[in-house]
Amino acid sequence: MHPILKLVAQRLALGIILLFAASALIFGLTEILPGDAAQAQLGQAATPESLANLREEMGLNRPALTRYTEWIGGMLTGDMGNALSNKLSISEQIGKRLGATIFLASWAALISVPLAILLGLIAVRYQNRWPDKVISGSTLTFISLPEFMLAYILIFVIGVKLQWAPSFANVSPDMPLLDKLHAISLPVTVLTLVVLAHMMRMTRAAILNVMQSAYIETAELKGLTTFEVIRKHAFPNAIAPIVNVVMLNLAYLVVGVVVVEAVFAYPGMGQYLVDAVVKRDVPVVLTSGVIFAAVYIVLNMIADVVSILSNPRLRHPK
Repeated sequence: MHPILKLVAQRLALGIILLFAASALIFGLTEILPGDAAQAQLGQAATPESLANLREEMGLNRPALTRYTEWIGGMLTGDMGNALSNKLSISEQIGKRLGATIFLASWAALISVPLAILLGLIAVRYQNRWPDKVISGSTLTFISLPEFMLAYILIFVIGVKLQWAPSFANVSPDMPLLDKLHAISLPVTVLTLVVLAHMMRMTRAAILNVMQSAYIETAELKGLTTFEVIRKHAFPNAIAPIVNVVMLNLAYLVVGVVVVEAVFAYPGMGQYLVDAVVKRDVPVVLTSGVIFAAVYIVLNMIADVVSILSNPRLRHPK
């Protein structure tokens, strides 16, 4: 078997094992928490008889292992089941919510990835000079702020004071594209600033590490300008670590949007997961968690493959 195909097969097998482990961990944690979906729906004032009847109707009176294995069996056959809280099809709800999350994450990625690489190149070109210090200092500030704090600052300044963008990202499928982009401008800005800092700093570090190589000195002795050395020699050889950090941040854009979607009331997977946790809707929590884990695993696998393809020493191991 070709080494790349062998790597993909190994990563897929490991990914499947991790998905099962993640689902078991999520289910176990939800079972440990006090209360359940019936208690969340009826409230603290519910009588024991009403709770028992609703638990029987929801199937919560069955053993935990039975409920978990039934959910696993349904997922393996493509049946995600229905939510406990509203009886709606989980697959239909996730189809709508996942599309909204990918729409939000895609626009954040389209802005942040090229901008991070460009800023990283500029920081290397003007290393230890004022452009480098300004870029590094500002990105360090953004990466130090929690997402919710940065979101509330932008809401207060841009949404409330300046009124340039809506404070809540209310979108619907029938909205024109420009209206959708205007509605998600603030959450996209928050996600961009958060991942931009990490990607830029890692790009800068990766290129500076390559710049210490002997062949870089040879290129400089040939009379190439600093920018030509970076563009033709340093950047191509720093692709592997840059791709890794980009993929990790792309995974964050899909998986880590829970806080941002909750702050801006955006109808995506993050908000859907938060609502399900509040309602103790275990099937929704399990399905959402596994989807997030699958996205993270797939993007990491792509990063591994790209790293091997871009590095001859990994493509042809001794």
